[in-house]
Amino acid sequence: MTADQTVPRLPASLGLDTADPALVETITSGLVRVEEVLTRVVRSDVEFVDQAATHLVKAGGKRFRPLFTLLSAQFAGGNTDEVVTAAAAVELVHLATLYHDDVMDEATMRRGVSSINARWDNTIAILTGDFLFAHASGLVAELGSDAARIIAETMGKLVTGQMRETVGPQEGDDPVRHYLDVIGQKTGSLIATAGRYGGMFSGAAPEHTEALYRFGDIIGAAFQISDDVIDIASPADESGKTPGTDLREGVKTLPMHYALAQDPDPRLAELLAGPITDDDAVEEALTLLRKSPGLEQAARTLGDYADRARAELEVLPPCSARDALDMLARYVVARTR
Repeated sequence: MTADQTVPRLPASLGLDTADPALVETITSGLVRVEEVLTRVVRSDVEFVDQAATHLVKAGGKRFRPLFTLLSAQFAGGNTDEVVTAAAAVELVHLATLYHDDVMDEATMRRGVSSINARWDNTIAILTGDFLFAHASGLVAELGSDAARIIAETMGKLVTGQMRETVGPQEGDDPVRHYLDVIGQKTGSLIATAGRYGGMFSGAAPEHTEALYRFGDIIGAAFQISDDVIDIASPADESGKTPGTDLREGVKTLPMHYALAQDPDPRLAELLAGPITDDDAVEEALTLLRKSPGLEQAARTLGDYADRARAELEVLPPCSARDALDMLARYVVARTR
């Protein structure tokens, strides 16, 4: 690896600290190869383009999607060249969506560094996201027509989910169902594809590949619900995050939808009508949400998702990789407590 590359490691925030050491070494070595591919493919001879395209790659992150691709490959041939290429491709798609998300959210920071739109402008951020999408497509093209079709369908789901979130529920829609569908498309779909690619390009049995796809779809949405709960329930000194971020951005999450659906306190309904800019009002909303049945109901839904994800693992052969996926499913609930 070059001096400016991030050295990959399994994130402590995924609850895999007790995973089999041999598996950890295998996945870590795979992530090193993924990082090398990411750095290589986003390089540009145009210095300005190179700086923008490598900005988030250098910033690091959990690399959950390539990690899950590599884990999914351990049920068959392991870290083949095709698996590593697929893992890099799904991460590039994810990074591209982050560039676009920062424009829509008017974000100023991402992964501890200035967002591209803040450092340059919205146009550069959008074009850089498109640049990464193009390189992701190039990587997937190396993997064959089936892989290209799968990533095209996945990108369609990602965009559809984002559009549905932006527009919001339509007349007659159940807001809770709408929200769960959106996070399935925006978050679950790409993680599901990561699992499918890991199975496909390691030579896993079709039924195992489909189980990994379904597990990824469910666990991706579960992590989003988990974040929703943490944003309300956990004090900053426990979660490491400032609570009420969603309230400040005017984003209605699952606990809020549940609370609004159950004869809410009129004051809570008033507060949730839009973004909250006043710190005291944020604290008031957090207090009301913590007392509401919506938070408890969201926690139950999270538990249901985790149980459904773990049920998919029954299809897979017993091994250290299956144990690690079981740890993930348990951790997504445990991190909210």
